[in-house]
Formats: sequence, structure tokens, C-alpha cells
Amino acid sequence: MAYVRYKQEEELRYWNQFRTGDENAYACLYQSYVHILYQYCSQFTIDKPLIKDCIHDLFVELWKNRNTIGDTTSVRFYLMASIKRKLVRHLNALQKHTSNEDIPVEYWHIHTASHEHNLIAEEEFDTTNRHLNKAINHLPRRQREAIFLKFYMNMNNQEIADLMKINIQSVYNLVFGALSNLKKNMTLERLTL
Repeated sequence: MAYVRYKQEEELRYWNQFRTGDENAYACLYQSYVHILYQYCSQFTIDKPLIKDCIHDLFVELWKNRNTIGDTTSVRFYLMASIKRKLVRHLNALQKHTSNEDIPVEYWHIHTASHEHNLIAEEEFDTTNRHLNKAINHLPRRQREAIFLKFYMNMNNQEIADLMKINIQSVYNLVFGALSNLKKNMTLERLTL
């Protein structure tokens, strides 16, 4: 918990330095968040050039408007909310619609330490991972988003509610529903093996 608090304090320091025109702080923010923002946007579309353009545009706008940007209590929340608004505007303008097929299964691959010395354990892990990826890919879009924010981005329920523009009870419902669906799908997968 202390590490998370330190990281947040460090990011707020970079944020405030960037707002005063510090290019190094701006570069640190970019490097810290470009991959996170890319992964987050990948939930909504597989259009990689569009995602890259939106992230680029966001950071260009941040630099141009640095003197008028206010304080924030969470750099992560500010950037994720900003990129989501920007991407949704572009997708709406292009009249694209997201679907379950928009998220590649490989994106949800969970990276853990390799079990090189135990081939059976590694094979079991890979099988479980494939089933989990498949189960996550079949969740409704809003449940996938809530799971991603909760477990991959470590956001609290209030941050998720604010970002998704829903009430906190809806966050609980989405996460509970997603976990129930995952459990059911993972159990069914095991039974069919």
C-alpha cells in the first residue's frame, strides 16, 4: 500500500511540474501512461492506428493547455477519463460500434512467472489461461470494462463508477456479475475437458 501511495505522490509531483512547463516531467507522464492508455482503449476498438492517434492527440493537447489544466487527485483517473472521452468521440464520429470480437483474446493473457521445471504445471496453467481468456472475451462489454479497471488497473469502486459514469451500486453489480459469469464459464470449461 505504501508503494501505491508513493507512486501516486510521485505522479502528482510530475503532474504539477508538467503544468509549469517541465518537459522531463511531461515525458515521464507519457512513458508511465502510454501503454496503460493503449491497453484501456483496446477494450473499445481494435483500430490500433486510431488508438495511437487518440493517445498522441491527448498528450499534444495536454502540453498545449498545460497552463490552464487544473489540479487532480489522481493522474491515472484524469488521463483514463480523458482518453475514453476522446476515443468515444472518434468512434461515434466514425460510426463504429464495439462488439465482443473487438478485443483480441491475446490481450487478456495473464503474465505470471514461468514454471519451467514442471511441464505439467505449465501446461495446466496455459490451459487455465486459455479458458480464462475465452471466458473474459465472452463477458458483456461493460462487465469486461469493470473487471479490467478493478483487477488490471487496481482502481477502487468509486473511481470505476466515476469513469464509467454509473453509480457505485452498478459497479458492484457489474463486478459481481462478471465474476459469477467467469466462475460459471470456467466451471463449464473444466467439465467439458
